[in-house]
Amino acid sequence: MSAHTISANGPQPPTSTYRLQLRPGFGLAEAADLLDHLHRLGVGAVYLSPILTATPGSDHGYDVADPTRVSEALGGERAHADLAARAHALGMGVVVDIVPNHMSVARPDANPWWWDVLEHGRDSVYARCFDVDFDSGPVLVPVLGDDGDDGRAALGELTLADGHLVYFDKRFPLAPGTFTPGDSAAQVHERQHYRLVSWRRGDSQLNYRRFFDVDHLAAVRVEEPGVFDAAHAEILRWAEEGRADGLRVDHVDGLSDPGGYLRRLAERFPGWIVVEKILAPGETLPASWPVAGTTGYDALRTVCGVFVDPDAEPVLTALAREHGVPTDIAAVDHQARSHAANELLRAEVRRIAALLPASEHTEEAVAELLASFDVYRSYLPEAEPAWARAVRTAAERRPDLEATLKTLDRTVREDPHGELARRVQQTSGMVVAMGTENTAFYRNTRYTALNEVGGDPAEFGVGVSAFHEANLHREAAEPHTMTALSTHDTKRSEDVRARLAVLSEIPGDFADAVRRWSARVPLPEPSLDLLGWQTLLGAWPISDERLVEYLLKAAREARLGTSWTAQDPDFEDRIRAWPGQLRADADLYAEIRAVAESLDRPGWSNSLGQKAVQLLGPGVPDVYQGTELWDLSLVDPDNRRPVDHGRRAELLDRIERGWRPPVDASGAAKLHLVRTCLRARAELRPSGYLPLAAEGAGAEHALAFARTARGSREPALAVVATRLPVTLADAGGWGETVLPLPPGEWTDRLTGRTLAPERMDGLVTAHLAELLDRYPVAVLVRR
Repeated sequence: MSAHTISANGPQPPTSTYRLQLRPGFGLAEAADLLDHLHRLGVGAVYLSPILTATPGSDHGYDVADPTRVSEALGGERAHADLAARAHALGMGVVVDIVPNHMSVARPDANPWWWDVLEHGRDSVYARCFDVDFDSGPVLVPVLGDDGDDGRAALGELTLADGHLVYFDKRFPLAPGTFTPGDSAAQVHERQHYRLVSWRRGDSQLNYRRFFDVDHLAAVRVEEPGVFDAAHAEILRWAEEGRADGLRVDHVDGLSDPGGYLRRLAERFPGWIVVEKILAPGETLPASWPVAGTTGYDALRTVCGVFVDPDAEPVLTALAREHGVPTDIAAVDHQARSHAANELLRAEVRRIAALLPASEHTEEAVAELLASFDVYRSYLPEAEPAWARAVRTAAERRPDLEATLKTLDRTVREDPHGELARRVQQTSGMVVAMGTENTAFYRNTRYTALNEVGGDPAEFGVGVSAFHEANLHREAAEPHTMTALSTHDTKRSEDVRARLAVLSEIPGDFADAVRRWSARVPLPEPSLDLLGWQTLLGAWPISDERLVEYLLKAAREARLGTSWTAQDPDFEDRIRAWPGQLRADADLYAEIRAVAESLDRPGWSNSLGQKAVQLLGPGVPDVYQGTELWDLSLVDPDNRRPVDHGRRAELLDRIERGWRPPVDASGAAKLHLVRTCLRARAELRPSGYLPLAAEGAGAEHALAFARTARGSREPALAVVATRLPVTLADAGGWGETVLPLPPGEWTDRLTGRTLAPERMDGLVTAHLAELLDRYPVAVLVRR
């Protein structure tokens, strides 16, 4: 049993969570008003996006500017206390997302810590809070406009007002004694502890550590006990006052010492803790971390993958190659990671290289190592094999750098807690995320259902046995880890992926359609074109505005025809024109509509199946806001749109009165399933895990397992889901396929139908053609 498994006497996890994205206009008071609805749904805890004071205008809260106060824009301390009291009165918990890795410095006047550092430099009482290389000179602040002159003209736009330096809407402090009447803004600027420089210099010359390549998010040194105390005083007070029962720790890999941080946090915070940690296939959390587990991307990979037909791989690979889309997953990945290390994170690479003996190829060796990890980061000395593999891979790719890599390896191994080891490990996770998730996933578009956070596009689907093995491991090692299907960071929602899974059952038809469609109305780059057709079908129906915004973001992330920093107007105008061109071709658009609508029913089946096995499988399931109905959202900010909770409440009222909705476009069937599963979970507190195997011609299409209830040793709950529904229908349906169940009388909570023993030994034989005639899933509870 791993050390991070919660003991029987340790923090009690919620039975489930419901994630809410707070923003101005939907703050803590509005979340509190939703609690009764969530309670009726069966939710165990409300799970809030960050609530500390963020930079003015923030619509997500991850850009914390003041960690000592609850955001007034979200309602402030009183609203938070009221929400917690109302949740606890309903028997629900409160889980809060925290951001220990970085703070926003976009508006220096909104961040008192950063303001003081700019004003006083290394003498600031907050200087140790940020990872700044003060020895390199003034703090570089990359905010100036740059028309190719390195920002020199922009310096002329600096002004002095009210005792501050002002650049358009940004104000900066003046160090004491650095201004006398008559001084120009340029003269005063030269006397400060900081220098305003071109925005283009952030990637290569920045002298403070940041979050990824985001210059306005400065990293915080929470490994320092005093900094930890200051940054967490408010959070720990929530626990003391009963206002937080659990924490979700954002971007744990960005911390200098994740294990040390989590041990300090667990010592002070008595509740349930999960970490945003993306595990590679087969990877596990370090055993020394005293947390319940991750935020669920590892579960997402297996749950969604088991609904994909692996037989589609050769057909979709052939289509991609014919289309001009690269299919060597590893090569595309390494190329994207190398770009991240050598270009986007050049400043971080230079800072690491400066810790090694000077050499002509030191920066190259550092960048190659950072691009060679098969996990997001290693944790030395505990997870040494991951480090060793990365060094070996880098040396194999670049034999000419072997000597420098050996020096780097030796130096790190001699002091695995030293600055060099820490910085390499911190940065490797940034390289993987920026290279793989934010670039390669938009270039390798062979089959985008696999291109998900924590996913592996090279692993085409997950077999039933592998799915059960993953659940068995989760129940044994991390029974209280979070599981998820949609999050605020997923590339596409669970229901979009469910529709894309249908394409894996009809790869030939899809490939032929793409050939016809692309010949008539192509997008301007092959990878984007193939992504565009999958997105159109997966998110159908989708507005032109949403589709264009998504494709623009995808194209800029891929950096193949345009990018965030070098936008190509002609290329992007062709993207903007694409939806209109599709509509203008009436015959083409009618064919697209027909294909898209043919995905509806099997897509709904996949959606219900993956939701059932997530909600009742091992772990603590999270429901992302709004996904109790069909939700066809794409990557942020699309997945942070307002949710119509009123519509969901209306449907819930009808279901509570006994309505068993049909599986149709309303999505009410999914709401019925979510309510049924969450309430069964709260009632039975399931544990254990027993795979169930169907018998008969359709056996491979049944995904089923049983679990025990709290205080019982006998199976009390069974879940049955349909996988690969198109090929099942093509084969004639379930026919005589049956599912043997443990002895007893079982009732399907979705339909109310009871299954009685048919055999002398008490075993129950469920005929799947009858059991799944109304819904493609069943939630069976034994009397």
